[in-house]
Formats: sequence, C-alpha cells, structure tokens
Amino acid sequence: MWIADQWKDYEVIDTTKGEKCERWGNYILVRPDPQVIWDTGYDDPCWKKKNGHYHRSSKGGGSWDFRDLPEEWTISYRELTFHLKPFAFKHTGLFPEQAVNWDWCAERIRNAKAENPDREIKVLNLFAYTGGATVSAAAAGAAVTHVDASKGMTQWAKENAQSSGLKDAPIRYLVDDCLKFVEREIRRGNVYRGIIMDPPSYGRGPKGEIWKIEESVYHLIKTAAKLLAKDAIFFLINSYTTGLQPAVLSYMLNTVIAKERGGTVSADEIGLPVTASGLVLPCGASGRWENDR
Repeated sequence: MWIADQWKDYEVIDTTKGEKCERWGNYILVRPDPQVIWDTGYDDPCWKKKNGHYHRSSKGGGSWDFRDLPEEWTISYRELTFHLKPFAFKHTGLFPEQAVNWDWCAERIRNAKAENPDREIKVLNLFAYTGGATVSAAAAGAAVTHVDASKGMTQWAKENAQSSGLKDAPIRYLVDDCLKFVEREIRRGNVYRGIIMDPPSYGRGPKGEIWKIEESVYHLIKTAAKLLAKDAIFFLINSYTTGLQPAVLSYMLNTVIAKERGGTVSADEIGLPVTASGLVLPCGASGRWENDR
C-alpha cells in the first residue's frame, strides 16, 4: 500500500462505526467513511473535542454541526498551502491521501527537470478539483493545464496556488468537460509529458454531460494516452469511491500505454495512517505508468 504519511498539519486520529476523527491543522472534524465498517469504540478523546461533525441523513445527503470552527482556514503540506472550508457532501476541499501521489509525480518532474533543465514539462491534470496535484506539479517545475467541470472548484484551485506562492506559475485553468477537452487537444496536436486524472464515480460536466466511471474510464484513458508526448514521463489515475481494484487500473494502463510504449506500470491501494490504532485507513487505489527509458 502507498501511504500518505508525511503530513504534519493533518492526521486521522481514530476510526469507528462508519466515521473517522481527523485533525485538520488546529481543528478536529468527524466525517463519515464507507470503509470504516468496524466498531472499536470511542475511547480516544478526539471524539469529544470535535469542531465539526458531518451527519448523514437517512434520506440522502447530510448536514454539518459546527462548534467553534471558522468558515475557512489553511493547512500546509511541505511547501504548499491549502484553503479548507467544509461544504456539502462532507468534503473540505482536500483529499489528504492524494499527497502520496503528489509526491510521486513531483519527484518525476524534478528528476526530468534535472536531466534537461531547458525542456518544458507540460502536465495535464484532469478532474483537477481544488488543485492539490496542480500546485504540487507546478512547484516541482511543471507547466500545468488544470481542467475541471466546476467553476467554483477551479477558483478555489487558483486560491491554493496563490497561497502556495504560485500565483505567477505557468498554470492554465480551464472549466470544461474533461473528455471533450482531451478530444479537442488531440485535434489541436498538443501533447503532454505527464497526465494526472482523478475521475469521480459519477458526475456531470458544465453542460450537464453525464459521467459514470465504470462506463467511461477505459475510453478516457485510451483517449488521453494519445496526448502523451514521445518522451512522456508519467501517467497517473486514481479511483476512490467506486472500489475499482488496483489490478483493474494496472490492466488498463498496461493495455493502453505500456503495451505500445514500454515503461513500468504499478498499482496499489493508497491509505492514511491512523494514530490511535497504528493501522492504515484504505482510501481507494491508484495506477501509475512511468517511462523507464
């Protein structure tokens, strides 16, 4: 398992009965987690110190209960700074487990930059959300194209870039349907040396386009792979909510990319350490291809 264990401003303190108790900087949040099917009690004091608790509704959705929690605050990861604010569907604007993927991509960007400082490294981030991978890649030296269907999330990503000292970094922000953007980029003849994607299980594009990952993800990977430059460095795909196994991601990357280009494919679960138990909370799976030539 690939574990995001380098956080200082974030931790999963404890987990039980469908919920996780997390520290986000100076604040404690309790949120639902579908992976937490065990009942290990509420012995840790964090459960009584919570500043925010998201309660699921039996009718769908849910609501927050706040206690001395600001509307917005920031936390840092390495040299990056992220804005947080609890909003609908239990989210805070950041998926901390993705830090293990940010680091993997950033390392490959830095290595490629060291080998050839004058060669531009263009990275495409699809379903880019609030820009965790975007700012990490930009900080490592890449020119990033950030694509997301949500105007609000894209604005949030700009704020994260500015807070991270990357206001003037070569980041292009686009509010667009990811597949349609990829298809247009192919027609334009554009290529990228790195591609990152974290597609949702279900979603809608800016014009109401319906996305279902089981029906669409293979086609998206196959189409996006056409944008890889001849000297491409990496391709990363993450899957959280659908339960796609690492082997499924590995199979798709081997079939679409490695079969033609060679290189190395790896796939595994990703997770976050849990302080109280010393165990690891599973948070989905990622598949990675890298050019080893």
